Amino acid sequence: MAEFLTDREIQDLVQEPKRVPADIRRRMVPRAKRGHSEVDIDVRGDLGSEFRIIVRRSKFNVLDFSCILGYRVLASNQVLRLRRYNGKSHEHTNPIEGETFYDFHIHLATERYQRTGNREDTYAQVSDRFSSFEEAVKCLFEDCHVVFPDEPQMQLFSP
Repeated sequence: MAEFLTDREIQDLVQEPKRVPADIRRRMVPRAKRGHSEVDIDVRGDLGSEFRIIVRRSKFNVLDFSCILGYRVLASNQVLRLRRYNGKSHEHTNPIEGETFYDFHIHLATERYQRTGNREDTYAQVSDRFSSFEEAVKCLFEDCHVVFPDEPQMQLFSP
């Protein structure tokens, strides 16, 4: 793999079906971390790629949350964030475009931002598809092709 992901590689990774293990409920134990709770789960894609789903939310502000799909880079311990669904708790600026907004938004990994020395997911777009933590989790699952065992699992990350 190159030192950065191309837009095509990013798209392929996001599109790759990701199978959540059958014992998911047992493994979903939120950890308390400096003002928020966080859950991480490792999943494997149908093509063998390794991913990490990370969800965290503030204990104090219902609009402060982040739902992340990370890609575990082969032969390293690096996790690149392919998608990040953030709450309306802070202002965001896309430095290349010079756009600033304060709203619910989705960060997208891009080749362009990597090539300019920024984090892979610095670029973000305003979204009206979610207005809560639960809705953001649902969007991540749908957009990133997360596949669950037969029983309904959408309440995994509820309070």
